[in-house]
Amino acid sequence: MARILALDYGTKRTGIAVTDELQIIASGLTTVPTKELLSFLEQYTSEEQVELFVVGEPKQMNYEASESELSITKFLAQLAKRIPHIPIKRVDERFTSKMAFQTMIDSGLKKKQRQDKALVDEISATIILQSYLYNRS
Repeated sequence: MARILALDYGTKRTGIAVTDELQIIASGLTTVPTKELLSFLEQYTSEEQVELFVVGEPKQMNYEASESELSITKFLAQLAKRIPHIPIKRVDERFTSKMAFQTMIDSGLKKKQRQDKALVDEISATIILQSYLYNRS
């Protein structure tokens, strides 16, 4: 089996999480500056088998697309062009940043560590991936 890779896309940086080869466990992989994201994904997918990209879909409380959806849509078009053999699924990502922050608190991270936005993004990507794994049929 191949891995599933999840992205918590942001305009400055993107959190990335990945499954094990059996697609059972979601783990944070890294956070990448968004301007380097396509190159990172091309490199990663050339070294690891990836069968699916799961990308967070930010929505407002009324289920309408958030402001950042426009930049995500542009990125997804570029991703589909550069890595066309890997399909993309979207997952509602509302509350993932809050859940990530709470996870950091529950893990006992100190205040200074919790201010690491890159870590929040990576944990958010992991939560998006766990959500996908839990809800897939």
